[in-house]
Order: sequence, then C-alpha cells, then structure tokens
Amino acid sequence: MDLLMRDTIAACATAPGAAGIAIVRVSGPLAEPILTRVFTPRASVERLEHARLYLGTLHDGDQPIDECMAVIMRAPKSYTRQDVAEFQLHGSAYSVSACLNALTRAGARPAEPGEFTLRAYLNGRIDLSQAESVMALIQANNERAGQSALRQLNGGASRFIGEAQETLLAILARVEAAIDYPEEVDDPAEDAALAEDCRGLAAKLDAAAQERAARLVRDGLHVALLGPPNAGKSTLLNALLGEDKAIVTDIPGTTRDVLSGAFTLDGYAVTLYDTAGIHETADQIERLGIDRTFKTAASADAVWWLSDISAPEEPPEVVLEAGLPLLKVYTKADRLPSNASAPRDGIAVSAVTGQGLDALRDWLKGLFARLPDTPLTQQRHILAARDAAQSLREAAGALDSHLSQEFAAVHLHAALDTLGGITGARTDERLLDEIFSNFCVGK
Repeated sequence: MDLLMRDTIAACATAPGAAGIAIVRVSGPLAEPILTRVFTPRASVERLEHARLYLGTLHDGDQPIDECMAVIMRAPKSYTRQDVAEFQLHGSAYSVSACLNALTRAGARPAEPGEFTLRAYLNGRIDLSQAESVMALIQANNERAGQSALRQLNGGASRFIGEAQETLLAILARVEAAIDYPEEVDDPAEDAALAEDCRGLAAKLDAAAQERAARLVRDGLHVALLGPPNAGKSTLLNALLGEDKAIVTDIPGTTRDVLSGAFTLDGYAVTLYDTAGIHETADQIERLGIDRTFKTAASADAVWWLSDISAPEEPPEVVLEAGLPLLKVYTKADRLPSNASAPRDGIAVSAVTGQGLDALRDWLKGLFARLPDTPLTQQRHILAARDAAQSLREAAGALDSHLSQEFAAVHLHAALDTLGGITGARTDERLLDEIFSNFCVGK
C-alpha cells in the first residue's frame, strides 16, 4: 500500500460521453509539478493559490488541447489528503483523452477503480464505512437512498459502531478484570449483569441490522400487481406511471410477460410489476407467463390483488401464504352502478376517473412510514453487525453457564474484531480490493 501511495494517479471523474464539462483529477506527490507542466494560466502568476480556479490553456508540450479551468488543492486539504489537481475542460472524448495522455507523459499513471477514495481512506480522511457510502451516494437513484448515503458519509454508521464498540469495551474490561483478579471479582450477580449487558448490546445491533429496511431505502419498494386476466393491471400501471407503458386491450391475456415501471413517492422509488393474469389455462405460453407471475410475487415487497369490482375474486392461497403486505384493489369502479356499494376490504379504483389512486399512494406511504430508521444500510455492515450480535449472545451463554470468564472473553474479542471490520479498524488487503474494485474510475 505504501508503494501505491507514492504514485501520482490521474482519471476522468465525470461520466463518459459528450457533455458541457468534464473533470479530470490528479492525486499524488507530482500533482502540482504535473499541473504546472500541462497548464498555463491566462494571467501570469508566480504560484497558484490553494483551492482557486484559474482560467488558462491545457497543452501537451507545444500542442494546445483545450481552454480549461484548473485548481490545485494542497495536502492535507483535499479529498485524498494528498496534493490534488483538477482540470475542468470541455466534455468531448477528444479533450478528455488528450488530457489524460498529456498527464501520463508528464508523470502520472491511470488510476485504478476507487483509488482516489482508497487514498482518502488510507490517509485517514474517512473510515471504511464512509468510503463505501461514497459509492452508495453515486449509485443512489432516489432521494431516500441519497439522503441515507449522505448520512453514512457524514459518519452515521461510524458513530453507531463507535458507540457499540465503547459499550463492548466496557463489558470486556469487566470480564477481564474478573479473569485477572478472581479473588476480588467473584460475584455470580456480576456474571448475570454482564450476560444481560451482552444481550442488550446484541439486541441493539440486531435492531440496526434491518436488511429489508436498508434494501427498501437503497432500491425502493417493489410491488407486484396480480389478478385474473382483464382485471385492469396494465391500465392501473399506466395510470400510476402517467404514461402508456403497457399495452391495454379488452382481450384477456394481453400481458404474458412481466412488465415494470417506476416512479418516486415521498422520496422513495416505487417499482410496479404488471404480470400475466392468473387463471387455469392449457396454453403453454400463458402457463409460462403465470409461472413468472408467481416468481415475481415471491420476490416482491408487497402485492396488490386486482379484480373487477363488478365480479370480485379472492386471491389464491399461494398469494396469501406468502406473508407479504397484501392489498385488495377493486378496479373499474366507474362502472359500478350508483345503487351498488363498493367492497370495504380494499380500495376501489378507476384509472379512467382517477378514483382511488391517491388512496393507493397513501397505502404505499404507510409502508414507508413503518420502516425503522436504521443506521446500517450496507449489506456488509448488516452481516457484520449480525455476526457481532451472535458472538455477544454466545458470550452471554458462557456467563449464564458459569463457565470460566475466558470463554466469554473469547466471544467478546470476536465481536469487537467483527465491528472493527465495518469501519476499517481491522481489515486486510483482500477486503479493500473487494470494496474498492466496485467503484468507478475517477472516484
């Protein structure tokens, strides 16, 4: 790692493709000499000021490349805590490629994926959980995911894990005191208290490791629209998306495959899945479509069972047994006779008049409102927290069984080591390679 940090690296930090502006960044000990070699400011200056943008010309030797803005951010006041130079140039493939070629000839090498953020981590600017949140923020596709990643970047997970580690260290200190001074610390009541504290911290970690809540924040809510043929699933999908996503006809069985569309509600992403109508059929293609319907429902977060309000049908047992949040949706409410009453065990909707659409959105909002505000949203962190909680329960079991405190200490050290892996207090190069290889080049 030390040799890696001595290199000066360069990469484009913006997405490829034509754009008004592209940003190319350089980090390492040669960042400033490279900047002065390939950039000439329009106004003569003796030395570039820290964090000030200058207008000038980017060139490769005597060959001008582009008019651009450039800035030098000197260590440690930069993203990587190394000297960092950035160029803002026109976002053409030619300008970016020529710029990177000039930087390479001037002494930089192409950056590996995630190498800028890796340097920020290795230089102590951020911990490992914050480094992962950088990628989560880049990949966020809805407001809630973006806000969650930003909280993690600002130390949300780090603070929670730090508090858990402090509690764990306090428990471990009491256990090791009993090991070191058995004559002075020999109290069965103390063992019971320690076991209870272990279980309490384990419960706190389990509560924070809510995989479903974390996934819903990251990826949004997936809702499967199920029902018999011609129940209005495609029509409802189009109405909620505000576009003609699905083909709609009066012919039953129009939808034979799964069709999806997404919208945003209260900052969360919601993906709806229009599925093939469920019914008995000898048609092999329809049968395949129905099989996909059930697979889609099994992987969804919630199910809407749609049926015509004039001839309502009950969902099949396989849907009820899935245990997912289920809403009965009675469609074509505009066709209900004025003297007839709508069923009260669901929501009556009409894609034609808009009746019931707000009620459907409110139902979705109710699901979001019940999500716990978990401090852990990365899968790796959730699994580590669960492992640490299990170690704590095993320590409590050892104390309950009045085994030697050494047994409890082993489990407590394992929990502490596992929590350290979340923030990077305990890690190895293989883990770093796995995490940062998922980053984009230039970040």
